[in-house]
Amino acid sequence: MKAMVMEALGVENLRLKELPDPKPGPGQVLVRLRAASLNFRDVLALRGGYGSRQKTAGLIPLSDGAGEVIEVGAGVRRFKAGDRVVNTFFPGWLAGPPDERFLQQDLGGMEDGVACELRVFSEEAVLPIPKAMSFLEAATLPCAAVTAWNAVRAHGDIGPENAVLTQGSGGVAIFALQFARAAGARVITISSAMQKLEKLQALGAQHGINYRDDAEWGKTARKMTGGQGVDLVVETAGAETLKQSIRATRMGGMIAMIGMVSGTSAELNLPLVAMGSLRIHGIAVGNRQHLQQVLAACDTSKIAPVIDHVVPLADLAEAVRYVESGKQFGKVCVEIA
Repeated sequence: MKAMVMEALGVENLRLKELPDPKPGPGQVLVRLRAASLNFRDVLALRGGYGSRQKTAGLIPLSDGAGEVIEVGAGVRRFKAGDRVVNTFFPGWLAGPPDERFLQQDLGGMEDGVACELRVFSEEAVLPIPKAMSFLEAATLPCAAVTAWNAVRAHGDIGPENAVLTQGSGGVAIFALQFARAAGARVITISSAMQKLEKLQALGAQHGINYRDDAEWGKTARKMTGGQGVDLVVETAGAETLKQSIRATRMGGMIAMIGMVSGTSAELNLPLVAMGSLRIHGIAVGNRQHLQQVLAACDTSKIAPVIDHVVPLADLAEAVRYVESGKQFGKVCVEIA
């Protein structure tokens, strides 16, 4: 099989190689991968951003893939050859709250990912894809969509009476916008580009704020909610936006801490957090049950993942650099076979 391999740390060290075809063992399925998608965490992994928690050489990157089962191992009951499937982000985290045992295993970081033609999975680590969903669409879901669902629905419990603030136009932010709107919530979004704000509003955001033009966008967002503040901020930027996110959030509201694109260390105004009874809740993707809910929601609510563009596996390095630039609107995907 062909696989993209990081021979040493760095995007420049990605090489397309021919590797032996894997075989499924007991309880495993062999999947011919058709598509994968990129997340910002893949950029971090290729740069060695996870330190001792990741492979630093010989890594097959990317965590999110979809394809078809071509062979099953002994004892497999959930799938058969020909079934269309998508993998989970944490193979061992099936349901329930976060547990260190399950979060020690992820794809494209601690162990090989899906930037390859063939991969073996535990039958418990893949789920069926709805008939109306393409491989490319399904491949956008395991990390970004599950993270957004975890923030907006599983922990935010957002409904029609709520207001949500999203940041930018990456995969998590757009999925959060789509899930919040599907739940009937009002959405305020921020971006530095007017063209992106227009696209986000076309997806359902009621208000858009250019944060380059409005340094006090947190106060502006609060005004847009009649002075009350939003119920949930989906915080995907990190250090540079946290202060304004706190100002935008209502008393008793929640900030879902997800991304750190703008930095990993920020000053925290503790009195505002304490007096506002705010919750800052870290979101580490989610479990298989969350992915099941995402697949069902996309299918029943006709939520179409937003795909910026698609590249062949051989052009993965180019796609990684594009994601690192932050220019994308939605997901960047890889067509594998």
